[in-house]
Amino acid sequence: MLFARAERRTLRAAGAFALCGVVAFVGAATAVLLGHAGEGGGAPLFDAYIRRVATFTLMQAVLSTALSVLLAIPVARALARQRTFPGRMWILRLSVVPLGLPALVAALGIVEIWGRQGVVNDLLRLAGLKNPVSVYGLAGILIAHVFFNLPLAVRFLVAALERIPPEYWLTSANLGMRGGAVFRLIEWPVIRRVLPGIAGLVLMLCAASFTIVLTLGGGPAATTIEVAIYQALRFDFDPARAVLLAFLQIVVTGALLALLSLFGRPPEEGATAGRAIRRFDGRQRRLADRLVILVFTLFTAAPLAATLVSGLAADFMRLALDPLLHRALLTSLAIAFASASLSLAVALPVVLVPQLLGAGDTGMGTRLMARALPAVGSLILLVPPVVMATGWFLMLRTFGETGRFAPAIVTVINALMALPFVIRVLEPAYRTHLARTARLALSLGVTGFDRFARIDWPALKKPFLTAFAFAMALSLGDLGAVAIFGAEGFVTLPWLLFSRMASYRTADAAGIALVLGVLCLLLTLPSTAADRSSESPSSDA
Repeated sequence: MLFARAERRTLRAAGAFALCGVVAFVGAATAVLLGHAGEGGGAPLFDAYIRRVATFTLMQAVLSTALSVLLAIPVARALARQRTFPGRMWILRLSVVPLGLPALVAALGIVEIWGRQGVVNDLLRLAGLKNPVSVYGLAGILIAHVFFNLPLAVRFLVAALERIPPEYWLTSANLGMRGGAVFRLIEWPVIRRVLPGIAGLVLMLCAASFTIVLTLGGGPAATTIEVAIYQALRFDFDPARAVLLAFLQIVVTGALLALLSLFGRPPEEGATAGRAIRRFDGRQRRLADRLVILVFTLFTAAPLAATLVSGLAADFMRLALDPLLHRALLTSLAIAFASASLSLAVALPVVLVPQLLGAGDTGMGTRLMARALPAVGSLILLVPPVVMATGWFLMLRTFGETGRFAPAIVTVINALMALPFVIRVLEPAYRTHLARTARLALSLGVTGFDRFARIDWPALKKPFLTAFAFAMALSLGDLGAVAIFGAEGFVTLPWLLFSRMASYRTADAAGIALVLGVLCLLLTLPSTAADRSSESPSSDA
């Protein structure tokens, strides 16, 4: 037995509440979309515009994925080979930074580096090239997606390569294997097993990209489905078109989720005696590897440095006295705290109710709930935030000004958006903790709140705080749901930043971006920087 009888009753009630609440919230948005599906007045379902948007969505996602994954392989191999490279640990930690950086802040840094007046184009003009690189349109979207997803893919691949048994490297050195043979016989089998999961994850992220495309798309020729939904509601106010696009986005994300499910087999690992890893094949490629690592570091660090430099040049004294910035900051922090708390509250029964099956509770209701709750964390992947916000926007506009309801709706959507991460952090930690302490706690009669305060919290404080901090960071940097509900009375930091960028107040935008970026990085870096390895996505896809 893992839980006392009263604890089991509480968990079943909490699980039922979480399941019904999430399904009702998502279902209400979906029902409203279905209700508006017939408002098209006989217009063709898939006209040239929708076909072009759908085609561009998939094309940019495929190209972004291909670039991110293919470039990640040589970078990961170089980092895995050069284990004594100066600053290697900090480079791996740098690869975590884009994960916690709001897309809008990164976009501003990318414009500073790759824009018409950016560093890259200045160098190209010095080299005699008259046609600079345009950061807007497909090129800018690809650069931004690679900036976010290349470090993610590198981190996964490095972790996979470091799981290769050290005995393999000793044997390859004894046999005198050259670089091509080492890659073909040792590295590629490992990379091949994790690559589909990494590519599927990146493809999913790029297909559901909103902020990057909204900021760097540059016009109708570079519009994805989610951006088209936003434009249909905020500019054209065409609910029928928005509903059709929303269902198209659900179909696309559903197909990608089905694709990800095909790569759920965990990677096979060879037996090892636990020796320290020693790579003997890095000496011959030291110069080339260092060049690859340097280019990767510059590509990742340059937009961050540009954001820092331009942000420090802003007039912070004037910004500090701006009442709109004060309101946006307080609104963002309040929503982030509430959404992170709600995400944790929903995640706990999702994590713990399936454990009831192992505690001897095999009732029909418990079995059904234990199977249904894990799917709750995937609903936000199937119905993205912009789609969910669209359904609630169409529902609430019938009751008057949607800005009155915006904070509550955005809070819930942000909580659901963070739920997959929170579950992934808490579930393995809680499973291991229960296996170690549950029976002993029951035998001592420590249950309920006393058990949580005296046994659970001291052991699980770090994963709880990690999940809470990252959920807050995700909410602070989110623009998707806010963009649908954005109004004069409801302003968050990302919405204020986007507004200043759209009105060409670049100095103010840089200062706000620095504030937002620092807040998010302060929340995410302490928990992720010390994580030197990461699980392969193939086991989570």
